[in-house]
Amino acid sequence: MEEVTTAATAEVAEETNKASYRYWVRDAKEDAAPPPVPRKLSAGDIPKLQSNSSSLGSVWNQAGTWEEKNLNSWASNRLKELLGSLGTLEFSSGNASIDGVSECSGDAFLVTVRNKKKVNYSYELSLKFEGEWKVKDEDTKVKGHLDIPEFSFGEIDDLQIEIRFSDEKSLETDDKMRICKDLRSFLTPIRQKLNMFEDELKDR
Repeated sequence: MEEVTTAATAEVAEETNKASYRYWVRDAKEDAAPPPVPRKLSAGDIPKLQSNSSSLGSVWNQAGTWEEKNLNSWASNRLKELLGSLGTLEFSSGNASIDGVSECSGDAFLVTVRNKKKVNYSYELSLKFEGEWKVKDEDTKVKGHLDIPEFSFGEIDDLQIEIRFSDEKSLETDDKMRICKDLRSFLTPIRQKLNMFEDELKDR
């Protein structure tokens, strides 16, 4: 009786093992389609893909999944162009103009996520100024920098400037306070230029 039980158990185990490894293999036929072969996109394929797709991503990213594009070069050059053209401001006892952007450091980028475009940036700036004020009844030339601490997208309304004089020793405290108050008038045109920058950045 024990031998019959053992034989039956072995037969069941053998059938189970056969079922566990069973799979189907389709025999290839002469008229079957060949397996797909990867093909590199040609220059002529790119315009077709762009015209047939509403995706915001690159040609390789037609699904519009995560994609980040570096815009540092464009952003830095554009900031220098915009802020270097602020012009001259007249004050009650003097005038001043922006003489260029001496420092422009930061990052700007475009991110495509789920076929939606988002832009952001973070920059620190320093603008050279040159002006002339009445100091002790004499016309005195004053030079220095308007430093703009780090700011990011959407923070223009909270923008502040810090003023550094090239030669502080030649100015009395009252004169420096008066000149600093005048120079802070540049905040309005600076904000206007940066709002233009943000609008252009969003259209990239």
